Amino acid sequence: MDTKQKIVENWLVRYTGQPLDEFGKLVLLTNFNKYVDIFCALEGVEPVASESGMRCATSDGLTIINFGIGSPNAALIMDLLSAVSPAACLFLGKCGGISGKTRLGDYILPLAGIRGEGTSSDYFPAEVPALPAFMLQRAVSTVLRDASQDYWTGTVYTTNRRVWEHDERFKDYLRSVRAMAVDMETATLFTCGFYNHIPTGALLLVSDNPMSPEGVKTEASDKAVTQNFAEQHVRLGVKAMRLIGVRGKTVRHLKYDW
Repeated sequence: MDTKQKIVENWLVRYTGQPLDEFGKLVLLTNFNKYVDIFCALEGVEPVASESGMRCATSDGLTIINFGIGSPNAALIMDLLSAVSPAACLFLGKCGGISGKTRLGDYILPLAGIRGEGTSSDYFPAEVPALPAFMLQRAVSTVLRDASQDYWTGTVYTTNRRVWEHDERFKDYLRSVRAMAVDMETATLFTCGFYNHIPTGALLLVSDNPMSPEGVKTEASDKAVTQNFAEQHVRLGVKAMRLIGVRGKTVRHLKYDW
């Protein structure tokens, strides 16, 4: 265990419970066991055991992984996935709407992430932007368009801070950076994907509007969002990744070679 490659090859299996040779070249990332269950139902594969620290499942070259919540876990999964060098990773996450334009259930296709979390500073200097793979985001855009699904584009502010909805000073700062949404993983995934040479994108679902007290997420509101929008979110992610696989498009250089 004296090299990064040896470590990540061992740890990816340890964290997920899945052998290296069973991982697909395309990977969906999420924070929710419900999304893994939906994927298994849609793809007709057996649900994976809940004992795994990072539950995952694979169907026809496409793997989904619940890596947990927060930027440290986001950095960890991108490091671990370097063991299998995915052709593309797409994050299906939830976010809080900052702009007054967004409503529950809206989709945001982020064009960049603002690195407010700190974790990504261990990978690149602060001036390095957190950007998604353009061709991957284009594939997601195509799927959204074909599904007649509207979406927003813009930046997402990623923070390590979980409880801030009461802090008016922090909310004023979020407004000042003109971000469309706030979450805890996207900028880290973009940055650490870039560091590990893994093309990475994201499709975010607006699950709350935390800039106002009545918009803060609750147990009841989160259940409603999951019930109403989670399956469609997963379906769109699967279709986007299948589009890449079928068409043989690259998410890095405009042509695929894998």
